Amino acid sequence: MDDSDKDTGRPPQARRKDARRNKEALLDAAAAVFVASGVEAPVRDIAAEAGVGLGTIYRHFPTRADLVIAVYRHQVDACAEAGPALLAAGPTPHAALGRWIDLFVDFLVTKHGLAGALQADNAGFEALHAYFLDRLLPVCTELLDAATASGEIHSDLSAYQLMRGVGNLCVGADSDVRYDARRLVEVLVAGLQRPH
Repeated sequence: MDDSDKDTGRPPQARRKDARRNKEALLDAAAAVFVASGVEAPVRDIAAEAGVGLGTIYRHFPTRADLVIAVYRHQVDACAEAGPALLAAGPTPHAALGRWIDLFVDFLVTKHGLAGALQADNAGFEALHAYFLDRLLPVCTELLDAATASGEIHSDLSAYQLMRGVGNLCVGADSDVRYDARRLVEVLVAGLQRPH
């Protein structure tokens, strides 16, 4: 047992839970700063947003690419976990699908500069894209299947096609203030619905 164990007086499991919560708060803060200022934002801004010292960030994420990848994975995980919760709590499967697509759009339009930050690491970027598909395709499939089974939508569209279409509608949304990707995605999701 080291000095930190003696000082806390808490069991290791409680400390691990706190550490996970602190890391998630740090990732949430980094994501917020990236949305506002892009992935090249100064690390001190992230530290200030998270209420931690620079050393804490560098201890968890030695390089900017490590931090960007962790934020990306954290956001993918949050989006994946939201799907089943929305389906369970939503008034209808189509409404749950629409709310999940809103979260997906938020994710897509706020990952400023990810490709640029990972340009030197093509294998890392490909692994991240595979993670994205592995985590999100099953969730979108579940939502789409539930909305189809309920009779709310008529769709022979696959989850991949829907996600790709939404992604294509989001391209350039962060660089053109006249373009409203969210509105076009709303039209796409509404267009899936069967007429009453």
